[in-house]
Amino acid sequence: MTTRLIADEDLTAALARMLAATARPGQAILLDGPVGAGKTHFARAFIRARQGDAAEDVPSPTFTLVQTYDDPLGTEIWHADLYRLTDPSELDELGLDEALESAICLIEWPDRLERLPDGATTVALAAHGNPDLRRITLIAPDAARIAQRAAFVAGAGWADARVLPLAGDASARRFFRLAGPQGSAVLMDDPSGACGPFLAMTGWLRDRGFGAPAILAQDGAAGLLLVEDLGDDLLARVLERDPAMAPAIYDRVTDFLVDLHRHPVPDFVAPLDGPTLAEQVGLFAEWYPQAAGGTGGEKIAPLVARLHAELAADVPPVLSLRDFHAENLLWRGDAPLGLIDYQDAVACHPAYDLVSALQDARRDVDPAIEAACITRYLAATRLDADRFRAAYALLGAQRNLRIMGIFTRLCLRDGKPRYLDFMPRVWGYVRRNLAHPALAPLAGAVAALPAPDEAVIERIRCRCAR
Repeated sequence: MTTRLIADEDLTAALARMLAATARPGQAILLDGPVGAGKTHFARAFIRARQGDAAEDVPSPTFTLVQTYDDPLGTEIWHADLYRLTDPSELDELGLDEALESAICLIEWPDRLERLPDGATTVALAAHGNPDLRRITLIAPDAARIAQRAAFVAGAGWADARVLPLAGDASARRFFRLAGPQGSAVLMDDPSGACGPFLAMTGWLRDRGFGAPAILAQDGAAGLLLVEDLGDDLLARVLERDPAMAPAIYDRVTDFLVDLHRHPVPDFVAPLDGPTLAEQVGLFAEWYPQAAGGTGGEKIAPLVARLHAELAADVPPVLSLRDFHAENLLWRGDAPLGLIDYQDAVACHPAYDLVSALQDARRDVDPAIEAACITRYLAATRLDADRFRAAYALLGAQRNLRIMGIFTRLCLRDGKPRYLDFMPRVWGYVRRNLAHPALAPLAGAVAALPAPDEAVIERIRCRCAR
């Protein structure tokens, strides 16, 4: 993919830092252009972005031909200037051919190479009529998006910030941390351009004192947002380093939901009612049974709709943040819980987010903590305990069956097999929920399907898209 842009010095450096954020060992970046076009300026910004606090001086390698740098992100960086190269055979003495296999290589004057590296990214810099600007042609996978991110960050006043990738989720969204003189922020990149729900929900939550991040800059049409950095203390990480905090953390999570559910549901969120829940659980029947070597599953969706009408439809819906679990909540001491990834919020039964937090696909929650939190929620809301527990079991079964379908699809269609490792835990939740007497018809339909044992998971893994 090729994209072109007109850039000043700041945007050029921002583009270099954006490329540095996602560069991988074995990647070559070819810096093309005449003397004085800014190739070394680009390479210097790239290398310093990779090195961060350990940044070294980055001189031009015109006379040494090659400069090498340690990369704190786990590889080595080679910066080569081939202007004085008289014969491609000299590259053997430099060791560049070997470096191309394992290091990140920035190569000025790549036309001196005998053969261009496969899959290389090209950054071609050329003069512009305005001496303060340059023309840049970027040839790379996703080149247009990389350039959009760089231009957005530069336009927001963060051109000189280091860019580091943050762990994403199962969607196409990407997240980056910016670290600059003004502090840190998070760049949210949603290529679908569907930022409207996130922005609306952020405003609603912040207006009511909940811990959603402030919006620092936005280009909603392009799907780019710069938001307040709430830190690294995801509940998942806090629980991992201090498991003894689990009771206090899950009490706070429960109290948050009690508080959230006291507010009227905003009119801009969609309902997650019985028919919609049934439609969503159809993902399970569509993907899992056949992949697991079984058949059936068609009765599950109609049963979910019927049971929802019987067990849950009489309770007024509340706001659900939906992807509500320890990976999307941040511990901030006495401050309100930090919130992320809530753009898919819906109006649904009050048990939905509670089961989302307490039946976490990625980690075990002590059943005693789960039981205590349900009791705590019921004491605060005075809902009918028996009906709430039945609805909780139904929503837990629906949600976890849907997750089984999503994990299967992520492997077979999207080439993401890592989620298969969570299947046994998720299936355990399914079985626990289906033990509720009110769910006997659904339990019978699910019982006929293969459980995700080691052999089934390996069967699915072997069919993973590549």
